Amino acid sequence: MKRQLRIYKPFTRAGLLEMVAYRVNFIFFLLGEIMQCFVMFFVWKAVFDSSSQETLYGFSYDNMVVYLFITFLCGYITYSDGTYVIGKEILDGSIAMRMIKPVNFDMCFLFQELGGKIFQLLIVFLPITVGVEGYRWIVNGAFMMDVPMFLLFIVSMILAYGINFFFNVCYGFLAFYLKNLWGTDIIKGVIVGFLSGATVPLAFMGTFGQVLGFLPFASLSYTPVMIYMGMYSGAQIIFYMSLQLVWLVAFVLLSRLILRSAMKRLVVHGG
Repeated sequence: MKRQLRIYKPFTRAGLLEMVAYRVNFIFFLLGEIMQCFVMFFVWKAVFDSSSQETLYGFSYDNMVVYLFITFLCGYITYSDGTYVIGKEILDGSIAMRMIKPVNFDMCFLFQELGGKIFQLLIVFLPITVGVEGYRWIVNGAFMMDVPMFLLFIVSMILAYGINFFFNVCYGFLAFYLKNLWGTDIIKGVIVGFLSGATVPLAFMGTFGQVLGFLPFASLSYTPVMIYMGMYSGAQIIFYMSLQLVWLVAFVLLSRLILRSAMKRLVVHGG
């Protein structure tokens, strides 16, 4: 284990330095995501203002505010651009150099992304978490954070990132076959956002939402957010976190199978 960490440590450092070097790009991307989050906030505010009921499908207005911002936070922290990076390297031919290195193909991407996550945790995770808890304290007149539940939320979010990373790696490997994933990657993002409950909570979708809860996409966002908000019972937490672990293992194994098959079809463009 120590040897593996020593091998991949430079990739983590490179990811951190890349995030710092392109901080303007990071800031504008973050501002764009925040603006999208506030758009959804005003949409749901209009929905609750126009409703005669104080709660909708178990969500009060205050619950929905917390849901929106924690969903944004979870989606941002667990975001992985493996699809874009792999597709770009296949398109320009630079993937050939990565293939000849004596390191694991997907672990290079993973540790490089982890470097950027360190920066994001400090700049994004802590301020938004403090802000959300401040809002809950003002609304409820008491400190609402359940420390054990928050720790489970962290673990669930780590599992969500692992699922998202290897899912995107699997999707990125399709570039071996399709050559260019730019357009399909945009479509994938919209579909995943809907199926994960990031756009509309799965509780609002009735039976269809219950079915979606078993798919890997719900594990990316809905599961950790519901744990954070304390809207899952103990049995539900165990079940859905176990489901996250199952999907993580499934995508790790699937990425290995796809890579073995895709390597036989590698055609380098450019380079």
